[in-house]
Amino acid sequence: MNDYILEMRDITKVFPGVKALSDVNFKVKRGEIHCLVGENGAGKSTLMKVLSGLHHYGTYTGDIVYNGEIQQFKSIADSEAKGIAIIYQELALVPELSIYENIYFGHEIMKGHTVDWNETIVKASQMLKKVRLRVDPSTKVKNLGVGNQQLVEIAKALSKDVKLLILDEPTAALNEDDSENLLKLIKELKEQGVTCIMISHKLKEIIAIADTITVLRDGSTICSMDTAEHPVTEAEIIKHMVGREIDNIYPKREKKEIGDICLEIKNWTVEDPVKQREILHNVNINVRKGEIVGLQGLMGAGRTELALSIFGNSPGYKITSGEVFVNGEQKHFKSPKSAIQSGVAYVTEDRKGNGLILIQDIKYNTTIANLEALTEGLAINENEEINVANDYKQSINIKAPSIMQKVGNLSGGNQQKVQLAKWLFVKPQVLILDEPTRGIDVGAKFEIYTLMNKLVEQGMSIIMISSELPEVLGMSDRLYVMSEGTITGELAAEEANEQNVMAMAIKSR
Repeated sequence: MNDYILEMRDITKVFPGVKALSDVNFKVKRGEIHCLVGENGAGKSTLMKVLSGLHHYGTYTGDIVYNGEIQQFKSIADSEAKGIAIIYQELALVPELSIYENIYFGHEIMKGHTVDWNETIVKASQMLKKVRLRVDPSTKVKNLGVGNQQLVEIAKALSKDVKLLILDEPTAALNEDDSENLLKLIKELKEQGVTCIMISHKLKEIIAIADTITVLRDGSTICSMDTAEHPVTEAEIIKHMVGREIDNIYPKREKKEIGDICLEIKNWTVEDPVKQREILHNVNINVRKGEIVGLQGLMGAGRTELALSIFGNSPGYKITSGEVFVNGEQKHFKSPKSAIQSGVAYVTEDRKGNGLILIQDIKYNTTIANLEALTEGLAINENEEINVANDYKQSINIKAPSIMQKVGNLSGGNQQKVQLAKWLFVKPQVLILDEPTRGIDVGAKFEIYTLMNKLVEQGMSIIMISSELPEVLGMSDRLYVMSEGTITGELAAEEANEQNVMAMAIKSR
């Protein structure tokens, strides 16, 4: 008989207007790595929030059986007391505090009525060794990279004597090296007796690490696959996730009509006055009408800095030289507003922090960047605003009960579609997409790729920044490679492959 550390039986969770989970059954064997997959909105995170006590007992129906006993978690503290810890995609660390303060935040080591800081530092050092993070525990968290912050989160979980560790999209914001390091650590934790549940959209990682894979779709359990019984393929997972086979995840464009140069950047150099160094040096790129141009490079290569500086949104940076041309006419973008007025739009990589107003609804977020188009005199034409939002909701398939749904309650893929709708409403000629599919599932990715193809077929120009090399190779007509703030190569789609792109990406200035 299999030894299950966890059984979730017939879990149903309803939000106003939405049935997020419908009689979900989910079993996890003791000491395994169990991957939970599904499209955005399938119910993965909701199920884990039920397990962790964030959606507390009484707000759902069904049973949580942990270590053979039915549990009634009324808070996260209740589940943590039983050895369950969850690490969300948005890390819950305090940037201004040290590593050791973060690790023991909320469960401080006390000596009488005061915190025993010496013991805290000693114990924190032991936790850091377990996660193979060699840094001074007194280092402030804000001075760590995202990969190391993720390790601090795991150290924090281990400090609570965790038996069941839940990781929600742990590698979504990590580069390839940090992702590989984290996956190795998860395997080591398994050897130490820690059971792991991992939610991820990165199917290659799932296949590499999972003992069991459970698929959710539309709030229901579709299947569980034991990877020891038979090798599980990406195609098999995708079929269960979306309910159909996707033969080519990068859809082919029906017609390619590449026109004249629409946007050109010449001799673009940008300086960071605080650090007194160049972050971009003599960059020259262009994009033609009806073309998707990929922008590739390792983390820190300067891709986002280039996009922000072109868009007139450089955070404290100084443009020391360079020219911008739109349809052959020289422009000077002193602000995002002037870029928008010239037909250039930028879709940020940080949709939750900078792209959307999460407490507002779909309608508000869709129209906010172009309210002038809806203004009559001093008032906004609310009927027209509703029509615009509904049109975009339908045309790009935003899955929500209505345009009055709060954006913060949408899945990652649908949030990204709202962000795209916001910028499409300004009717740009050039659309810069920064990590357009980060943290979203394969089905939503396919929809966004299809939309990109449709836009360029209609004559729009797209610059796509992506850390996923297969994505850039699969979607681009042409691509530029960056390293250390400069362009190290330009490749046509037919001559680009992973080897020559990576060779360019590691070049020094």
